[in-house]
Amino acid sequence: MSRLQSWPEPIIRVHELSESGIKKIPENFVKLPSDRPSEMTTLSSSHVDNIPLIDLENLKSSDESIRDETMEIISKACREWGFFQVVNHGVSHELMANARGVWREFFHLPLDEKQKFANSPITYEGYGSRLGVVKGAKLDWCDYFFLHYLPEKLKDENKWPSLPISCRQIIAEYGQEVMRLCKRLTKILSINLGLNEDYLHTKFGGDNERGACLRVNFYPKCPQPDLTLGLSPHSDPGGMTLLLPDTDVTGLQVRRGDDWITVKPVPNAFIVNMGDQIQVLSNAIYKSIEHRVIVNSAKERASLAFFYNPGGDILIKPADELVTEDWPALYLPMTFNEYRAFIRTKGPCGKSQVESLKSPR
Repeated sequence: MSRLQSWPEPIIRVHELSESGIKKIPENFVKLPSDRPSEMTTLSSSHVDNIPLIDLENLKSSDESIRDETMEIISKACREWGFFQVVNHGVSHELMANARGVWREFFHLPLDEKQKFANSPITYEGYGSRLGVVKGAKLDWCDYFFLHYLPEKLKDENKWPSLPISCRQIIAEYGQEVMRLCKRLTKILSINLGLNEDYLHTKFGGDNERGACLRVNFYPKCPQPDLTLGLSPHSDPGGMTLLLPDTDVTGLQVRRGDDWITVKPVPNAFIVNMGDQIQVLSNAIYKSIEHRVIVNSAKERASLAFFYNPGGDILIKPADELVTEDWPALYLPMTFNEYRAFIRTKGPCGKSQVESLKSPR
């Protein structure tokens, strides 16, 4: 852990770079040519597509065929896309808007105010501008704030922003509502896998040990968006992610075969994606999919990524019920804390981490 005590280089705050009026981005943000977004995805809206859209209200229908069809759409999305959007999810639209609003206000505070919450790679909790501690790494065009909700022993509201004044209250209310939605979704995923409806909830550690955290990403305007990324390609290391995107400007791209699909957010929807831990627990029936974020020269962008995770000390392995002679366990057991230490050290690295867990044949 000694390598994780401090950042290897002075931290560059991307918002301050953007506001300084620079015409060229610093060299340490310039990606290798093979890693840059294509001209089409940065300059054209014609490449915008949409992941499956699911109306959760249909699961309350009195018509069994509608309920069954909706469950099958969710199952197919988890197996084939790893991503989907949900509407009529039960989270207050006003609260969603307020959460986006207070975080946008936070990132526009004077730097001295934000620096009071500057983070370190020990926990990543607080105000940050880089992932990974590899010296000389190519950086992403993004500032962020990371905080814990669960387990309770990790939750410390004193580490949450004190400005705007309403920020801490809104963050707490938002977390409570989104956690309820996550628990509901894990029941649906468990049933679709043919497991007990509480299987994933229990394997995450139940109400007492499950983890939940929030990473708010702020992507300032970038003078050369064709040379960099807001967030490098990666699959999420945790269990399941609920993303509240900015609907004013697109940015999220999902890998679909050899293509990058730019997701068009639906108003008042959450984007849901499977994390590596659910890929392991489902024995690769459900997929965590590589994704990245592009940036924009004319508009800034903010998004709230809520991570619903197993408890850090819980050993994660394929469900026994999903392991057969014809489909053996694909992954070696590992705790979530051991797993995410890789990300905290190296930063986003595609799907290399979950692939490294595969059992030798």
